[in-house]
Amino acid sequence: MAQTQQTETQSISEARAAFDRLKAAYRRDPNPSYSSRRAALARLKALTKSNADAIAEAVSADFGHRSPHDTKIAELFSIVQLIGYVEKNLKRWMKPERRPTPATFLPASAEIIRQPLGVVGIVAPWNYPFNLTAGPLATALAAGNRVLIKPSELTPRTSALMADLFHEAFGPDLVAVVQGGPEVAVEFTSLPFDHLLFTGATNIGRHVMRAAAENLTPVTLELGGKSPVIVHPDYPVDKAASRIVFGKMINAGQTCIAPDYILVHRSRRDALVDAIQREIPARYPSLDNNPDYTAIVNERHRQRIVGLLEDAVAKGAKKIEINPADERFGEHPGKLPPTLLLDVSDEMKVMQEEIFGPLLPIVTVDSVEEAIEYVNDRPRPLALYYFDHDRRRADETLERTVSGGAVVNDCLLHFAVDTLPFGGVGPSGMGAYHGKEGFDTFSHKKAVVRQARLNATGLLSPPYGERVNKMLKMFLG
Repeated sequence: MAQTQQTETQSISEARAAFDRLKAAYRRDPNPSYSSRRAALARLKALTKSNADAIAEAVSADFGHRSPHDTKIAELFSIVQLIGYVEKNLKRWMKPERRPTPATFLPASAEIIRQPLGVVGIVAPWNYPFNLTAGPLATALAAGNRVLIKPSELTPRTSALMADLFHEAFGPDLVAVVQGGPEVAVEFTSLPFDHLLFTGATNIGRHVMRAAAENLTPVTLELGGKSPVIVHPDYPVDKAASRIVFGKMINAGQTCIAPDYILVHRSRRDALVDAIQREIPARYPSLDNNPDYTAIVNERHRQRIVGLLEDAVAKGAKKIEINPADERFGEHPGKLPPTLLLDVSDEMKVMQEEIFGPLLPIVTVDSVEEAIEYVNDRPRPLALYYFDHDRRRADETLERTVSGGAVVNDCLLHFAVDTLPFGGVGPSGMGAYHGKEGFDTFSHKKAVVRQARLNATGLLSPPYGERVNKMLKMFLG
């Protein structure tokens, strides 16, 4: 315990020193050139590609087993794509943006100049430890900032690897990583950053926002929530099952935008359940020694998920465990089988808390109208998924519900589309990043007016006289 406390104290001291060093570097070079920003992005992309196997191995070791394909597809491929998109558009994003000038101020001109904020803090989560660090890092660097990162202590191997890779690629004057537990995180979020991005649980996000408020630090909060799936009765259940299983089972459900529960017409429930029971074994014929099936990150989180399951069953839910090879998980005790829950109710914890695991409750409704009301009666989710080939009905559902993002006839895809912002709303988060929105989030938009050599603004200056009265009468009546 004493050794742990000493390590935490040392990490807190390192966090303060790293912040001061980054701040000093920013003051020396407050607006890095386009070429230097492009070079930083190129280094981030290169280290991602050249260390793909090492990153996948580190994440898997932290999880007790993580599908290497899940890591390379969901974490690394998407980062390489994002960086490529930012590189392609960066020069245009950096240019001053002309704005119309009111006729009364002509011939003056108006524009917006985007400047780096300074030092940006990133508090990254454990579920996608590389992607949810490197993604905001890419847009923060593109905007010309220095970056201090606090990765999750629940994925220590990945955190240590990122610290080494980023130090080698960028040096401590551009990017620094501070490792440690909750005490370090508390101190980290109390630093006077120019912007702070936090990805994690809603309850922790509240603490982060309070800490940042002491310094009036603006925050972007990427939180979570219970992302619903609505399946219209006309939609083919086999297609819906295929996309829902993909979205739910990647990373064993440990995804902030994973489908959390399904709303389906009661006449189609059994058909959808049967389709899911066929789909999961087709994708995962075994679980224990299947390299494609991911474990729960640690025993505490595993027990939390088991607790949700046991509470639901005790309160009347019907459990359908899908364990195709009937395995006991001796090789990988951290794995949990996919489990459907029927006949769920609001009294069950599984319908109150974000699941973040391979449990999938199915709620029956009598109409899409009822499904929309069900969603709107609950906290606004990070994502919503709607399955229906009718464009009018889909548009109506999107208009009548509020969520951070939405996908029609699929799951998760909005996160991977770099031209779209990613963020929550209400308890699922505030602010957005990815692509252009990420660049803007980490930039100060300075309003600039350039007065012309010959202008008429002096006509409205004291001493006021009849001429001004006539002008005011003309405009005000």
